[in-house]
Amino acid sequence: MDIYLYNSLTHQKEKFIPIKKGEVSLYVCGPTVYHFVHIGNLRPVVVFDVLRKLLMQLDYQVKYVSNFTDIDDKIIEKAIETQSSELEIAQIFMDAYLKDVQAIHALIPDKMPTVTEHMDSMITFIQALIDKGYAYATEGDVYFRVQKIPGYGVLSHVDVDALQTGERDMIRGDKENPLDFALWKKTEKGLAFDAPFGRGRPGWHTECVVMIQQSFHQPLIDIHGGGFDLKFPHHENEIAQSIAYQGTTLANYWLHNGFINIDDQKMSKSVGKMVLAKDFIAQYGGPLLRYVLLATHYRSPVNLSESIILNAQNELEKIATAYAQAALLLQLNEISLHEEPFLDIDDFLLALADDINTANALMYVHKHIKEVNTLIRQKLPDFSRLSLLFFT
Repeated sequence: MDIYLYNSLTHQKEKFIPIKKGEVSLYVCGPTVYHFVHIGNLRPVVVFDVLRKLLMQLDYQVKYVSNFTDIDDKIIEKAIETQSSELEIAQIFMDAYLKDVQAIHALIPDKMPTVTEHMDSMITFIQALIDKGYAYATEGDVYFRVQKIPGYGVLSHVDVDALQTGERDMIRGDKENPLDFALWKKTEKGLAFDAPFGRGRPGWHTECVVMIQQSFHQPLIDIHGGGFDLKFPHHENEIAQSIAYQGTTLANYWLHNGFINIDDQKMSKSVGKMVLAKDFIAQYGGPLLRYVLLATHYRSPVNLSESIILNAQNELEKIATAYAQAALLLQLNEISLHEEPFLDIDDFLLALADDINTANALMYVHKHIKEVNTLIRQKLPDFSRLSLLFFT
C-alpha cells in the first residue's frame, strides 16, 4: 500500500519513498520542559503516533525519536524561583509529559534525547559552522549567517526582504544581519557550559539538528515533524544549518500539524485560553482527548468546545459498547473474527495512507461499528436482555 504525505518542503502531497527500503527514520520536535504541557503539545504526539503505527502495520521498521529541551531561560527561571536545579525541574516535567503521552495511548518514542546530554556534540557542531564561515562569534555569542544560504525561506515561504526591513531597527549591535540567529548564547545565570567561544548554552534552533545527527547517524532522515508554529523560524533555521554543515535539507519530508482553537479562538496564554493536558485528561480521560485530536485532519485547526467534547463522548461510548458486546459474543462463540465485518480494514488503512486522514479513517470506524451492531442483532436476537445484565 502506497503512502502519500503533504510535504511542507515542496508544498504538495507526495508519494512516500523511504531512504532505505523497509525502514523509516522519524523525528518529531518535543517539548521544552519548564511546565506541564498544554493540549496543543499533545497534538503532534497523537498525529505522529498514528503515522508510526500505520508504518508498523505496513511492515516498515520505524525508528522514532523525539527530544526534550531540558535547558532554557524559562527552566532557569523556574529553578531559581523554586531553589532547585535546572535538571531537577526538567526531570519533573519530563516525567509529567510521559504520563500524559501514555494517558492518550501513544507509544513512547524509541529514543528521547536531551540537550544537556549532547552538549559536547553541539559545541563541536557550532565550531564546525564557524570554521566553514557560516557562523561568527561575538562577545561570547555565536550567530548563523542566514544570507549565506541560497533559498532561505523555502520551507515557510517567508519574504526574507520584508523580514529584514521589519527587523532592521531592532538589530543587535553584535549581529551582522537582522535575520542571523543565535547558535550559542552567553549565559550569566543558571546552568552554563564551557566552549571555545565562551561559557553559555546552545540556541534552540541548533539542538534538534545535532540530536538528529547523533540519533540516526546519517545526513538525511525520512520524516521530520512538529507543530505548524515551528515552520518558521525553528525548522527553517534547522534546514539552513544542515545545508551549511552537510549539504542536506535534514529530512526528505517535513510534516506540520495545525493549531488548537478554543471556542473558535486560538489557544493562548495572553487571552486566558490555555488548557493543560493533565487537567483535560483528569476531567475527560486520555482516550477522549485522543479522539478529539484525531477527528480533524492533522493539517487543519482543531476547535475545542463543549458541544465537540459532548459529541466525542457519545461517539466513544458507541464504540466502547459495541466493542464490549462483540467481545462477549466472541467468548460465547456466537461470532468469529473470521467473518465480516472483522476481516477488511483496507478502507481504514487507505484513509490513513492518504496524508494521515484520520477524519476519514474515523468515518470508516463508525461504519464498521454499525456493521458490528447489525451482526450482534442478527446473531443473538435477545442479546439486548443479556447486555442489560453485563453492561448496566
